[in-house]
Amino acid sequence: MKKLLSGYSKKAGLVPGSIVHVGDRKAERPKITLIKYNRDRFEEKVVEKVEDCFDGDQDVVTWINIDGIHQVDIIEKIGAEYGLHPLVMEDILHTDQRPKVEDYESYLFIVLKMVWYDDIENDIRLEQVSLILGEDFVVSFQEAEGDTFSAVRERLRTGKGRIRSMDASYLAYALMDSIVDNYFLVLEQVSEIIEALEDRLIENPVSETLEEIHDLKKEIIYFRKSVWPLRDVISSLERSDSPLIKDTTLVYLKDIYDHTIRVVESIETYRDIITGVMDLYLSSISNRMNEVMKTLTIIATIFIPLTFVTGLYGMNFEYMPELKYEWGYPAVWIVILLMSASMFVYFRKKKWL
Repeated sequence: MKKLLSGYSKKAGLVPGSIVHVGDRKAERPKITLIKYNRDRFEEKVVEKVEDCFDGDQDVVTWINIDGIHQVDIIEKIGAEYGLHPLVMEDILHTDQRPKVEDYESYLFIVLKMVWYDDIENDIRLEQVSLILGEDFVVSFQEAEGDTFSAVRERLRTGKGRIRSMDASYLAYALMDSIVDNYFLVLEQVSEIIEALEDRLIENPVSETLEEIHDLKKEIIYFRKSVWPLRDVISSLERSDSPLIKDTTLVYLKDIYDHTIRVVESIETYRDIITGVMDLYLSSISNRMNEVMKTLTIIATIFIPLTFVTGLYGMNFEYMPELKYEWGYPAVWIVILLMSASMFVYFRKKKWL
């Protein structure tokens, strides 16, 4: 629940549009990467000051990527340069936004969630990615260095594909597409974990496995919360009449929408499977308990008549003729063994053993 509602208490009492970072600091210092390109030109560099990105080159697409958003003055300078609304800058700094798109005429503000699976902590990690799409520029804001954009950068460097000949809206599409495609990698890891849990439950259901199932279900719900609104984001971009989204990009947005639907359906499927796995655990525990109770009941049933015989001849009456027989003791043992053997054979015949 802390994951689902984190950050809101820190904003209590603040004026709307307050430029305050809300979230965990995930980078020591911000890293600013500047990429400029067109069909015949490509330039990539890391700059020390964000002002170095504002040189006003013409006929190029500019991509400014900020890794680490805790330094508020950088956001303010970018906001002043591109005329960002204070509420947009506030949402960039508040890292618990739901995926959304907002049209401010001269630019589009898009929020997405970058997802990956932490193999060490065995949980799903999310990072907010904010995009500002303008006429000839894209500004991306990330909480920390390290992302899913390496393939996009490589295509820009090598000039492969059509990205270098397209406009800024296609770059924004490429970044969103790389984020959505990474969802499938996370889902594959979740699928492998669920299969492993099912195998362990069938072989040896233990309470620790139930805890893992419960934790995984919470992670899936957390994942779903962050991905579910993305359908509306992509759909809004498809229906948008903003001149910032070119007709050549709309076709590719439909492809992202299809991928998003598949991701959402997969999450729902996995959530149902995890619920089924929990039922499987309870059924396994119940079956194991039934087997134990059946074994104990059979043992008790076998010993009930034996207890009767031994209790009968354990009474201290003076006139019990069998007590005087020379072969009385062996005879009782023979009776006991015959009774036990006959009941054992009967239970085996009924396949209770």
